[in-house]
Amino acid sequence: MQDRALRYLLAVIRAGSVRAAAETLNVAASAVSRQIIDLEAEVGQPLIERLPRGVVPTEAGRIVAEHAQREADERLLLEDRLSRLRGVQQGTVRIWCGGGFVADLMEHGLASFSEHYGGVGYKITLGTTDGILAAIAQGDADIGMAYNPQAHPDVRSVVTARQPLFAIVPPDHPLKSGGVPVPLRTFAAEPVALFPPDHGLRQMIGRVEANEGFHLGGRLETASFDLHRRFIAQGLGVGFLPHFVVADEVASGAMRAIALRDALLSEARSHLLLRAGRRLPEASRRLLNHLAQHMHAFQNVP
Repeated sequence: MQDRALRYLLAVIRAGSVRAAAETLNVAASAVSRQIIDLEAEVGQPLIERLPRGVVPTEAGRIVAEHAQREADERLLLEDRLSRLRGVQQGTVRIWCGGGFVADLMEHGLASFSEHYGGVGYKITLGTTDGILAAIAQGDADIGMAYNPQAHPDVRSVVTARQPLFAIVPPDHPLKSGGVPVPLRTFAAEPVALFPPDHGLRQMIGRVEANEGFHLGGRLETASFDLHRRFIAQGLGVGFLPHFVVADEVASGAMRAIALRDALLSEARSHLLLRAGRRLPEASRRLLNHLAQHMHAFQNVP
């Protein structure tokens, strides 16, 4: 099987259509179709099924696509090993993560890693939990970080850490829990910052609201973690965030974190993700280990 044909097949399956794949590859759609037809002739079976709204892989197509992805991974490893023979410590690590990981990643992950590996570059993409899982599974990301993701057959969690959702309040907030967890409904009468309805954190909170029969009074709705922090810092109300998102602010006394006793929120975990069976190039492997050791997100909160 030719590398080009395998690469084109992967692109078609990921894009969902021959035309979209051709645009991504910057080639003619007819050239992509011809490579797929030739590959199907070589395999002796159809590899894609054409539907009114695009294409999906057949069982044979999924098997060949998995082989193509392994070939692409092995090619990257070969290039990496040859580079290391030349004494080169470089490469670009592709990271997909949720917005809540960004500050922790930059300040406690990449800053210290770059002091020792200045030749390594980073491509960081922010995504939803489903988008992060898909990027890891399809080989579009080397490392993923997600909060409370669902299981995925092609993705494995290298590190998981207990990172409960906390009520984050200004330092002068009147509630003094003395370290005793309180129910989420404690804040039902207060102005709060909430994420949009399709956000994973909002859905977690929404399930607790539904189960307990109350409704939080949202004053701010935004997907921006930075705006949530600023809302709390200005004393405008309460936010609900994992501890690692505001670890520095809590440590400095600029905010307080109040534990929540609702089981759904108190048992949430952050995950450091890889594609199942993937062997990382050296730069990605070292970065993965560094992030696991230095980021707040991957340390268990008592």
